[in-house]
Amino acid sequence: MYKGFHIPIPDKYKIHGIDVSYYQGRIDWQLVKKMREDSVHITFAYIKATEGILQVDPYFQRNWREAAKAGIICGPYHYFRPEKSGKWQARFLLQNVNPETGDLPIAVDVEELDGASPEKMRTELTQFLKYISAHSKSKPIIYSGLKFYKQNLEGHFDDYTFWLAHYYEENLDGNRQIRWAFWQHNDKGGVNGINHTVDFDVFNGDSLAFKKILVK
Repeated sequence: MYKGFHIPIPDKYKIHGIDVSYYQGRIDWQLVKKMREDSVHITFAYIKATEGILQVDPYFQRNWREAAKAGIICGPYHYFRPEKSGKWQARFLLQNVNPETGDLPIAVDVEELDGASPEKMRTELTQFLKYISAHSKSKPIIYSGLKFYKQNLEGHFDDYTFWLAHYYEENLDGNRQIRWAFWQHNDKGGVNGINHTVDFDVFNGDSLAFKKILVK
């Protein structure tokens, strides 16, 4: 248990991060960057940018600007709505942010069907991914809970890298067949400068592998 962060943190991973949205409120990113316990500190952050085809996270622009100023490597994520056009969701996201060199690639958060069939979800997600790949500098990453992935995504997007949510476990070693880069391992972390609990993530690799995943 890391007392400062309020949670156990998997020891085998060396690059740690968080993901945030309006839920965390106004964040002091300088305090986030300065926090350290043993060798654990926040290197990267995924920041919610958009949702569906109309909603921009109210804290996105501030988080995107201030986190980068603090020296944290950032990537935007889009909350996907399966009943909406995947192409229009991708266009909406890119109207609000398009990562530059040195940023993390765009992530798309797919974790519910919203009444759509799995087939409809996969069709619209495919359109989203194709549009982002064609109109940005990098191939997007797919975020999902491990259970949702196994029920709805497994075997359909093997050409993509995943960011998996699977809480309160020591590792993801039982899921080595999945090509994953990030693991959201806890949703109850505490960080200086953030007044609410926050999701914690690790990167699956060393500093050299981390650099390779950044937007070129």
